[in-house]
Amino acid sequence: MRAFLWAPVLAVLLTVGSVTTAEAGYCGLFSFRNCCCCEPVSYECCKQQCYTVNKTCKEVQYEKQEITCYKTVYDKVMEEKTIDCVRYEKETLYKDCTYTVCKPVYETKVRTCTYTVCKPVWETKTKEINYTVCKPVWETKTKDICYTVCKPVWETKTKDICYTTCKPVWETKTKDICYTVCKPVWETKTKDICYTTCKPVWETKTKEISYTVCKPVYETKVREVCHTVCKPVHYTKTIQINCGHYETEVTEIPGPVVKKCVQEPGCWTWDPCCCKCVYCPGETKVVEVQCPPRKCCKKVWIPEVKEKTINCVKYEREVIKKECPYTVCKMVPETRTKTCTYKVCHMVKENHVKTCTYKVCKMVPETVTKTCTYKVCHMVKENHVKTCTYKVCKMVPEQRTKTCTYKVCHMVPETHTKVCTYKVCHMEREVKTKEVPYTVCKMVPETCTKQVPYTVCKPVHYTKTIQVCKCVPRKEAYTVTRCVPKVVCKTVPVTVCCPAPCCCKSDCGCGA
Repeated sequence: MRAFLWAPVLAVLLTVGSVTTAEAGYCGLFSFRNCCCCEPVSYECCKQQCYTVNKTCKEVQYEKQEITCYKTVYDKVMEEKTIDCVRYEKETLYKDCTYTVCKPVYETKVRTCTYTVCKPVWETKTKEINYTVCKPVWETKTKDICYTVCKPVWETKTKDICYTTCKPVWETKTKDICYTVCKPVWETKTKDICYTTCKPVWETKTKEISYTVCKPVYETKVREVCHTVCKPVHYTKTIQINCGHYETEVTEIPGPVVKKCVQEPGCWTWDPCCCKCVYCPGETKVVEVQCPPRKCCKKVWIPEVKEKTINCVKYEREVIKKECPYTVCKMVPETRTKTCTYKVCHMVKENHVKTCTYKVCKMVPETVTKTCTYKVCHMVKENHVKTCTYKVCKMVPEQRTKTCTYKVCHMVPETHTKVCTYKVCHMEREVKTKEVPYTVCKMVPETCTKQVPYTVCKPVHYTKTIQVCKCVPRKEAYTVTRCVPKVVCKTVPVTVCCPAPCCCKSDCGCGA
């Protein structure tokens, strides 16, 4: 835009620079040499003249323009597909497993033990004891008893009964209560007690015992065992796989056609009216201009079906037979005899006397006083009347007499003396020896066989229908708004200043 503004100014300067010798009548610019005037030029001749020129300028304006574009959208489509599947079912089989068991074998042995026995030694003693016995003496007596017997006579009567109902009113009171407490007083006494003890007397005896022992007899046998083994068989299978890839597609979109204002170059012409050079601008035309094209990139899905070879395994059953030895144990009974020694104890009685100390408790009365809180109920009387029918019994007295026989007991004391024999025991130590049988256990290894279950996975083939997601491309339109530049021509007034042309005297020949 600035280049267009400076174009007239540059044209004027070029014109002035090219003219070196000119008359004052030609524009009267800066050099007035070779002028016909003999006198110097005055200031009025050299002053500038300003005037307004309409200049056409170009301005770029942006217009909004809507463009329809297309983009690729992929829709998901579910498609059913049948595939081969394998599931494994468990099957339980049995196999023989040999293991070793330690069987206990017991053996009886004898060892000698020394122990100490306290042997009681009894000593017999006697003493006299005086005691008193109260002997009862019974005496029979009789007496006459007069008694009165009342004979009942009943009579029915009625009467009004005035009765009083008592309403309880409680009152709390306190009082001192004196009571007697028996306090125990202990007294120590002694007495002799005669008792009998039994002394053990041991007697050794022997006897023969018959017993049966089961003796194991082992026998080896062979049996045939069948078990099934799943043997894998490998094979290949060709399947089809839906796949694909994306490719970038470049599309060239031509640029829009824009109308553009173009101004042709102008020229300088001499205006005899104004006596100066005037710049005449060129003609302005509206030209259609093609904008440069632009490239649009988009990704396109190219589906492709490939074949793939996969390795598969199927299991075939195979029956294997083998002979397994096993051991059978039979218990054979065997009768044995052994001699056992045992002891028999006989208890021999012995009498003893010992002195015992004991305590006698005598209760001594003691008076104690305590304060008790109690409640007293006062009955408030309330009178009522009711009619009652009742029977009256009149007792008619009757005199009777009976003879009673009774016994009277008199206790007559009698003194006796008895001689008590008792035994005193002294314990004497005695060392003895005895043989104690004990059992020793030895573990003998024994081989056994048992069936152990194990699980085998058996493949089962089946088909299954699944949903496969597939992408289907489609074009979808959308609108884009863009700004398009547009050149608009408009006229702008510009002020241009130039020196005024200077005229000499009449003899200059300028015609002024």
